[in-house]
Amino acid sequence: MPVITNINDLKRLHKRRTPKIFYDYCESGSWTEQTFRENTSDFDKIRLRQRVAVDMEGRSTATKMIGQDVAMPVALAPVGLTGMQRADGEIKAAKAAEKFGVPFTLSTMSICSIEDVAANTTKPFWFQLYVMRDQDFLKNIIQRAKDAGVSALVLTLDLQILGQRHKDLKNGLSAPPKLTPAVLADLATKWTWGLEMLQTKRRGFGNIIGHAKNVDDPSSLFKWTAEQFDPRLDWGKIEAIKEMWGGPLILKGVMEPEDAVIAAKTGCDAIVVSNHGGRQLDGALSSIRALPPILDAVGDSVEVHLDSGIRSGQDVLKAIAMGAKGTYIGRAFIHGLGAMGEEGVTRALEVIHKEMDISMALCGRKHIEDVDRDILRVPEDFAGRWA
Repeated sequence: MPVITNINDLKRLHKRRTPKIFYDYCESGSWTEQTFRENTSDFDKIRLRQRVAVDMEGRSTATKMIGQDVAMPVALAPVGLTGMQRADGEIKAAKAAEKFGVPFTLSTMSICSIEDVAANTTKPFWFQLYVMRDQDFLKNIIQRAKDAGVSALVLTLDLQILGQRHKDLKNGLSAPPKLTPAVLADLATKWTWGLEMLQTKRRGFGNIIGHAKNVDDPSSLFKWTAEQFDPRLDWGKIEAIKEMWGGPLILKGVMEPEDAVIAAKTGCDAIVVSNHGGRQLDGALSSIRALPPILDAVGDSVEVHLDSGIRSGQDVLKAIAMGAKGTYIGRAFIHGLGAMGEEGVTRALEVIHKEMDISMALCGRKHIEDVDRDILRVPEDFAGRWA
């Protein structure tokens, strides 16, 4: 068993054990990848204040996200094709999250279906929705989420059209992968991944194939997907989806104060400051830089979470200290999954929890709910003054 001390240890194993086509899908951004890089590097600009002679016994990282108890203010973010990083990947990640006590968010573009995850877990999970043109499909998938006992709907706002990711185009990304000479050569070195995949029936997009009109196989799926992301999504459609869903709603992909104010007025339960992990609009600010002005704009009118760039427990602590009420990890848990399956997801959560807990204590705080801006040293004008 390898000694895992940080997320980068899992990342190295993930790269070694997972086909290049799917590792690259995880570890990439759009266009020049500037935003992808700055999502993580901007966290490094924030420093922590060490405090001493403080009673550190009896610490707790437990809190709530949208009123739901969580072991720490972290949720597993929705990640498409998770079941291609490891066979039955969404099920394995959901089980690890459930045991750890944090929310798991299933993507619309998952390999394992809503029903697959529900059948293999005992507690409610969250479901992330992409808005499609096909209204019958939209109504049906929301109803399926209700039937599965999903406890929150995460509506993604920043993927009406798809950002270009060069690596995916060059690799010919598909699920299952097209067996080109390059892919076959790579798979020959990833035989444990292949053996696991041969033992599962879940190799296509489980939420779509067999549920959308005329989509019965991967070839018809990609044509359908290219036509279905709804570029007409606006605040009126969001209100209609909120009414259709009728449960806790999280709006993900908010990066500007003006949009945050409008989002808060919809009556949603939380907004997520997120640039889609740098996979959509390259050149946008990092999420952690975008957070302060959004918090100033909405105040206490809505719960604010942060996604994109978190690779450590210190990153979580910094986001919470800046004012976020919750955070999401995507690549961090995917690295664990690709490296070691369900055990790797658990290990990623343990790494992040330990880093957060110890750093919190050394900053003089015993409870995560007591963490505030006072534990940070933030560069002047961190959010930036932009003409």
